[in-house]
Amino acid sequence: MKIAVIGAGAMGSIYGGHLSLHNEVYLVDTNPDVVRTINEKGITLEENGEDHIYHPKAVTDTAGLPEMDLVILFVKALFSHAALASNRRLIGRDTYLLTLQNGSGHEDILGEFVPEDHIIIGTTEDQGTILGMAHIRHGGTGGTNLGMLKPDTEGMLDKVKETMDACGFRAKVHENIQQLIWNKLFVNVALSAVTVVLNVKMGYIAENAHASAMSAQLLHEAVTVAQALGLEADEAHLLQEIRETSMRVPEGVTSICADLSNGRRTEVDTISGSVIRAAKKVGVPVPAHEFLVNMVHAMEERAL
Repeated sequence: MKIAVIGAGAMGSIYGGHLSLHNEVYLVDTNPDVVRTINEKGITLEENGEDHIYHPKAVTDTAGLPEMDLVILFVKALFSHAALASNRRLIGRDTYLLTLQNGSGHEDILGEFVPEDHIIIGTTEDQGTILGMAHIRHGGTGGTNLGMLKPDTEGMLDKVKETMDACGFRAKVHENIQQLIWNKLFVNVALSAVTVVLNVKMGYIAENAHASAMSAQLLHEAVTVAQALGLEADEAHLLQEIRETSMRVPEGVTSICADLSNGRRTEVDTISGSVIRAAKKVGVPVPAHEFLVNMVHAMEERAL
């Protein structure tokens, strides 16, 4: 299979490296130093305490490359449109786009480049930490969950699953992938934005009654939207899960909080913002989400 992985960060390197074992893989990144290192030395993945070297091809410019069977998007969600637009030549009539990015609603952007029946969305339980140039620690290995918005008339999901399984991933096809994505989203929307506006670590949410109340209100709105979309959501169970997550990793720093602290734009629009967009489709008010998203953006612009 011809596969392009856009974004050579931790997760893009993990997937691009492993998939290169049995496929023609091109890793696309805007950083010339990263691309040069991959082409000269390969990608080093520290896995189970040992270093393994993988050799996908890496490019900064996709001119001259063939149309792909599969394009996997692993850039930060706020750069998704620009990444696909600048690499549009990779996308042909038969190309499928796959996103395993955090948050939800990515299909709205992918749908500008391919038909809805050529979009694969999902989640990954793998984790990666950048140790150096093209040097990644691959930890927390888990499943790769895949699904489509439309019936898979071409059998592409099974092909992608077989390809990933053959390269060391544990892929699973889901009939209702949106349920799985929202299950993960509930925890993110109830924790991430709150830690940003309070400038606290995750443990504070469980420790402080006011922070807990904010988190509970955000969860309530997200659950109401999800149920209006026809998804299942047990609010009491989710509230307990969020509290346990906060207590289990009290020193945890959410990605949104880390980005803002480092003067970077956050992915709030694909986490809390995705609830707002979904709410508009089903006519459900989400004032707490709207307030927090506006606050995060105001804090971003103050920091830049």
